[in-house]
Amino acid sequence: MRYLLIVAISLFLHETVQSQSSAPTLNFVEYQKSFPRSGDAWKRKEDTLMKQFQAKNLKFPFKFMYVRSFKYDSKLEVWVKNDRKDKFQLFKTYKVCALAGTLGPKRMMGDYQVPEGLYYINEFNPRSNYHLSLGLNYPNASDKILSDSLQPGGDIYIHGSCVTTGCIPVTDDQIEEIYILASLARSQGQDFIPVHIFPVQFTNQKSVDYLNRFLKDFPEYKNMTAELKDIYDYFDRTQQIPVVSVNKKGEYRMESEMPELPSKEVKVVKKKRPPRVVKEFEGEITAVVNTLPVYPGGNQEFQLFIDKISKEMSEHLEEDQAKTYVMMEFVIDSTGATHAVKVLKGGNDEINYRLAEAFEKMPLWTPAVRQEKKVAVKLKQSIFIEK
Repeated sequence: MRYLLIVAISLFLHETVQSQSSAPTLNFVEYQKSFPRSGDAWKRKEDTLMKQFQAKNLKFPFKFMYVRSFKYDSKLEVWVKNDRKDKFQLFKTYKVCALAGTLGPKRMMGDYQVPEGLYYINEFNPRSNYHLSLGLNYPNASDKILSDSLQPGGDIYIHGSCVTTGCIPVTDDQIEEIYILASLARSQGQDFIPVHIFPVQFTNQKSVDYLNRFLKDFPEYKNMTAELKDIYDYFDRTQQIPVVSVNKKGEYRMESEMPELPSKEVKVVKKKRPPRVVKEFEGEITAVVNTLPVYPGGNQEFQLFIDKISKEMSEHLEEDQAKTYVMMEFVIDSTGATHAVKVLKGGNDEINYRLAEAFEKMPLWTPAVRQEKKVAVKLKQSIFIEK
């Protein structure tokens, strides 16, 4: 048997169950209203939520709900739809107000990690110590294989009170909305409300850059991150949840076929800069001088010039470059003009091309002097660039 478990049974077949169900659970909302805290939230929030749905041309109540959370970006999205074949539509993005641990999945009790992976809501707690809370089915099928076999941990919730030791906390006002929305979906027959927890929002380049730096130190998470990115990309392209399985190694495997990017979204491949032709300085270069050349305004102005171009170059660092040191070489001739600009090491094609251009356009320096005669000298300058 190729797979141990088809996660779709617990995460995604809620849609099929709903389509085949002739009688949704009508009393679940009334049951939640019977508790003082959640009942009070319903009284204050229901009309407001209806108006918010109306403003976004979304049907209220809806039948299906999907939650995406992004650890590094501290966001939680709620998506809804009314029919199994419909595409999910984003209702609202909530701010996750605290974060425990680092990127990477939860693997044992007490590690203070927020899980990463595919889960569903398995508990509604209207008497939570954290105002209201929605429990997640951690450890799931993957976690049971990959986490500590004796103490994998548990009790993972989306909850209020804005504090956490490994959960997904929001404000009390926000959890009231999310709790009501989840109760509505449950009352419409959605027994498994999927909650996907990603390390980062993969469309945010700064977050992806941070993730790539993290994976350099923890390469054991690269495969899992790639699996989660596929699931993220599938939903972003289709607004539908893919069917995912877990194999014997505990790895997620997407069974749905990834659709092609629409032509308008096809990424344009950057053309590489052509090699720069450096024209060597043909005059005599003096090795020992009485006074070195001076940038217009002095050393302080030259440092400001270096700081400015260093900042400009930071946006041209590659995805896997957090920082770089670039060593430049150039000649200041007897008139103060700049010649033979070279990048000796560091940088990348784009940065090196732009740095050379910037140095070639420097204003005239006060030239070097040897024995009261203006002479040409060769200089070197290091530049530190970071994101």
